[in-house]
Amino acid sequence: MYAIVEIAGQQFKVVKDQKVYVHRLQEEEGSKVTFDNVLLVADSGNVTIGAPAIEGAAVTAKILGHLKGDKVIVFKKKRRKGYKKKNGHRQFLTEIQIESIGAAGAVKTAKKAAPKKEAAPKAEVKESTSVDYSSMTVAELKAAAKEQGISGYTSLKKAELIEALTK
Repeated sequence: MYAIVEIAGQQFKVVKDQKVYVHRLQEEEGSKVTFDNVLLVADSGNVTIGAPAIEGAAVTAKILGHLKGDKVIVFKKKRRKGYKKKNGHRQFLTEIQIESIGAAGAVKTAKKAAPKKEAAPKAEVKESTSVDYSSMTVAELKAAAKEQGISGYTSLKKAELIEALTK
């Protein structure tokens, strides 16, 4: 049984008891982490592909340690110009060991995202107070024209929409 899972922005093909080096994770050494963005699970010829991820599938891993990768030297030179630049880089890595691959039954973790602004409250505010139409986008102006019942608003330009809404 193997799975393709997205960990820290990269996709990995993992099997049980495999050790993988991934970009640095914030959790402590020895702790267990669950990755719920599983893109594919294959179990003895039975392949399940997600669109984009499989609902309920999860991969559990244990963090073995944090370390730094090998040094990479970046050397740039332009001949006969006196230009040389040497840079080095060492990537921060986390070594994890895959403990289990679950095809179903996992609960998605809530991602911390900024709350999205809803269009409905904006429309209510616009109706109750005087509105500055010049600062609105064409899509917002068309939505306001639709709410006010103006016909033929889809083919109007921004200036024409503002003129029709202010009447």
